[in-house]
Amino acid sequence: MAAPFRVAQISDPHIGGDWGGPDPVGGLVAVLDAVFALPDRPDALLVTGDLVEHGTDEGYQRIHELLTAAPAPVHVLGGNHDRREGLRARFGMPGAPADPVQYSADLGPLRLVTLDTTIPGRAAGELDAERLAWLDAELALAPAQPTLLAMHHPPASTGMAPWDAIGLDPGSRAGLEEVVARHPQVQRLVAGHVHQPLVSTLAGRAVLAIPSTYVQAQLDFSAAEIQFGPGPPGFAVHALVDGTISTYLHTLGP
Repeated sequence: MAAPFRVAQISDPHIGGDWGGPDPVGGLVAVLDAVFALPDRPDALLVTGDLVEHGTDEGYQRIHELLTAAPAPVHVLGGNHDRREGLRARFGMPGAPADPVQYSADLGPLRLVTLDTTIPGRAAGELDAERLAWLDAELALAPAQPTLLAMHHPPASTGMAPWDAIGLDPGSRAGLEEVVARHPQVQRLVAGHVHQPLVSTLAGRAVLAIPSTYVQAQLDFSAAEIQFGPGPPGFAVHALVDGTISTYLHTLGP
């Protein structure tokens, strides 16, 4: 049996964040150290958005330094705190400066497709007809290659009103479901944004959102506002084993 191909996923570093919690740089470094201390080092690193807090050039420069020091190819996508122009300038993303940041990467046995769910200037996410058409066409290019579909806003209802208010709207989720249903090679949809582990399904595929490297959200279905508090940062490892993606969620101890 061939060795599994491994993609480590981290999310929501919020470099420059000042939420009154831990140092965001320290949190990111601790998670990266844990990722690359694994006995089987990941073949690629995926960052699912909110790389920086304020969209500044200084923030992007700092996280670029931290991520490019990792001993694996790095693939990033934007979150609602990110600025498309800044992300492209620092990481060399394809497309015009203000266009949605979305692309595919052939990682060998696995294909990564990233989808931009952000609305500039807003916390909530959406997928318009143009972005869904792009995704449909992009997935059609490699129908036989196992595919990991990554975005910032998870295509799921959390059941928590303040989170759902800034999530991916139901219409966008329905549109995405129609597209994914046509492409059986999409085995896993992965995201961040909610600062906590979340598992759901869309079009019969598993949806996973992971903890932040910075601060964690509290599980409270009755809260009127989003609550953040202590909790372990974490990351995921998506392993392609004999053509099937298996996902492992790791959290760091105190």
